[in-house]
Amino acid sequence: MRSPRLTIIVPCYNEEAVLPKSAHVLAEILMGLIQHKQVNSESKLLFVDDGSQDATWALVKELETQLPVVTGIKFSRNFGHQNALMAGMKTACPTSDMMITIDADLQDDPQVIPEMVARFHAGSDVVLGVRNDRSSDSHFKRWTAERFYGLMNRIGVQLVPDHADFRLLSQRAVRALLSYQETNLFLRGIVPQLGFPTTKLYYRRRPRFAGVPKYPLRKMLSFAFDGITSFSIAPIKVILMLGVLISGGSLLMMVYAVIQGLLGTAISGWSSLMTSLWFLGGMQLIGISVVGEYVGKIFAEVKHRPRYIIETDDYTVTQQPALLDSQRVHV
Repeated sequence: MRSPRLTIIVPCYNEEAVLPKSAHVLAEILMGLIQHKQVNSESKLLFVDDGSQDATWALVKELETQLPVVTGIKFSRNFGHQNALMAGMKTACPTSDMMITIDADLQDDPQVIPEMVARFHAGSDVVLGVRNDRSSDSHFKRWTAERFYGLMNRIGVQLVPDHADFRLLSQRAVRALLSYQETNLFLRGIVPQLGFPTTKLYYRRRPRFAGVPKYPLRKMLSFAFDGITSFSIAPIKVILMLGVLISGGSLLMMVYAVIQGLLGTAISGWSSLMTSLWFLGGMQLIGISVVGEYVGKIFAEVKHRPRYIIETDDYTVTQQPALLDSQRVHV
């Protein structure tokens, strides 16, 4: 019986500072697995260049000549981290029995990859890498992460706390994942819904050894809001509740104004009037913005535009014989 074929998928966006070290670390781990016959000798390390503007793709091409396990695909422009993950999995799925996704900065500990493979051999289709120590993150980032996971749990989205995009998926799990057709991807919410045998593997998150983070506060907030609006209409319900409360408050104020008028103690107040107008106007704008966010997502979905465009695909070329064999089996 042949060993299963593994593809390690690494999304890259302007990662020239970390790529040489990351590639050698991951290649060494992969070749160790091959040597111990835990994975097939045709296993690959796949870098997905998400429209980088630096020398990332040139480094990938150079590494392909130095390390036989390295290959890559290149987007025509930047399409985003989640789309890079999906592109890597879709490209590798026809010839891979399992796929592992990990970020290029290696803050997620790559030394647990052999244990992930062992869990796959033990029968797990999904192995989630979960951080048990976020001391390398700032206090603010840890606090916001905790609030985010708590909020998602309260609105009914079952996320795995402290799990990012470091995971192993079997071929059948990836095929199920690829059947999700939405444009607005939030893989951390989709993967737990797949329902295949799942295990968690805990590790300590490490500081980034070079380069700069690709998720500043603005992007983190946008990512969190996309996650909420992709899985729940809770924000619209919150606005509805606020509208009901404000309407109830306005009725009470109207009763109060009538009583004051009857008593002859009413005082004309420009400040209170303007404050009320500004408050209600702000609430209306917030409500319109939230509804507009959902309408915008619907607009993006119904256009059915491609999630990404691949400019160069070195992986499929190197895996062509295996791909043909796989197609013959299915025929």
